[in-house]
Amino acid sequence: MLIGVPKEIKNHEYRVGMTPSAVRELIHHGHQVVVETNAGVGIGMGDDTYEAVGASILGTAAEVFAKADMIVKVKEPQQVECEMLREGQVLFTYLHLAPDPKQTELLVKSGCIAIAYETVTDKRGGLPLLAPMSEVAGRMSIQAGATCLEKSHGGAGVLMGGVPGVAPAEVVVIGGGVVGTNALMMAMGMGAHVTVLDRSIDRMRELDAQFGSHLNTVYSTVDAIEQYALSADLVVGAVLVPGAAAPKLVTRDMISRMRPGSVVVDVAIDQGGCFETSKATTHAEPTYIVDDIVHYCVANMPGGVARTSTFALNNATLPFTTALANKGYRQALLEDAHLREGLNVHTGRVTYKAVAEDLGYEYQPSLEALGN
Repeated sequence: MLIGVPKEIKNHEYRVGMTPSAVRELIHHGHQVVVETNAGVGIGMGDDTYEAVGASILGTAAEVFAKADMIVKVKEPQQVECEMLREGQVLFTYLHLAPDPKQTELLVKSGCIAIAYETVTDKRGGLPLLAPMSEVAGRMSIQAGATCLEKSHGGAGVLMGGVPGVAPAEVVVIGGGVVGTNALMMAMGMGAHVTVLDRSIDRMRELDAQFGSHLNTVYSTVDAIEQYALSADLVVGAVLVPGAAAPKLVTRDMISRMRPGSVVVDVAIDQGGCFETSKATTHAEPTYIVDDIVHYCVANMPGGVARTSTFALNNATLPFTTALANKGYRQALLEDAHLREGLNVHTGRVTYKAVAEDLGYEYQPSLEALGN
């Protein structure tokens, strides 16, 4: 198979779909890899490092898309990239289609086979290709929140860990999954007073056993979210409904009654956000203010630490990329039910139920789409 790796073009996105090490692995399996010039420069990997492992360098994204049987990316294709996709071509990347009707429309129109990292599952019911970026985003949410709390960034001027004689920041994390666990771990490490809200009693027991009495675990209800959000210095939205739009858990009314200078970080923004006042921002302009509350809603947070993120992502995606290349997408998907969960669009049909329901498309089950 001929695999193409274009340079990411989303605002301040420096990650790359495949590292030189991953490229070498695919070439070792007998495949060809073409890489757009400077695709890896954002993680310190120049064209020479890709050529050294056997990749061919092409001058434009158009050339990469025109030649490749499968495109491996990081972020969802932008409109100009969607328009370069062709019928039967495989796209393997993050998609986050539920809150993005335009991208969905373009992928359906292209006739491509779009496999989303974020909906591939594992034997434990986890999301193995989302997990590494969730770990990064969870940890970054606290870094970003701490910065936003500084007065010069519009915050209340609160230090996360306080100092002797002055109370630390009150941090509330909504959701105790991968993002939430990494967020609360970082917040506690900085000395903040941390509360996590979740609807799984089992998960709260696990967190309590892991972190002990230093962590406040609370069952998540509308009342609890309101109570803790109104007293927080920093609220991190870390909820996820796989493949579907995120629920709006913090209302505009709650935001209006929070303490001025408080901060909300919406890690769920890729799926539409869990704060009613959320709108996607970029690394160039990461924040905005609503009712004196600082909102950080960057839709590609891990892109800010591109080198760490790229290597972490490739560790997770490489086995699946290799399977798709070695077996062909159809056989790979038929043999692996967990990889098959990643199939969101197949030659003009939406094959992921939550996306079809959210955006009003007729749903075609993946096995039916694959002719099985």
